[in-house]
Amino acid sequence: MVRNHPRIIGFLGQGLSHEYGAVQQYLTQASLCTLWGLEDWAATFRKEAQEELGHADLLSQHLLLRGIAPGAGALNPARPGRDLRQMLDYDVDMERAAVNLYAEAASVADRLRESEVAALFARLRQDEEEHLAHLQQTLARMGA
Repeated sequence: MVRNHPRIIGFLGQGLSHEYGAVQQYLTQASLCTLWGLEDWAATFRKEAQEELGHADLLSQHLLLRGIAPGAGALNPARPGRDLRQMLDYDVDMERAAVNLYAEAASVADRLRESEVAALFARLRQDEEEHLAHLQQTLARMGA
């Protein structure tokens, strides 16, 4: 039987809001890159949006398994950036926030002996750490 501890439900909801916000951010950036004629970057941002949508799907499934209808809270506004470098800087901030969120969520889930959801949060943290590292490497190659 799955317990519905309020902290776990809260973290699932926060994660869902974060992931939908990330989808919004990446799609906005993809659209701007298309307008600027940067089709390779537009494709990259669209791919990132799809990955974040996959994360939202996983979080939604866990909420549904607990008998709770998924609903993202208020989304942070997209931060499109004035240029590519600023976009990537904003994305680093967003991914860093996700890493911190999922690290805390996994820790709490472990303490509450919610191993399945702790594993989900650990997996999401790992994915976001990989995104963050990739962004930081890209910025370094750009001469950060």
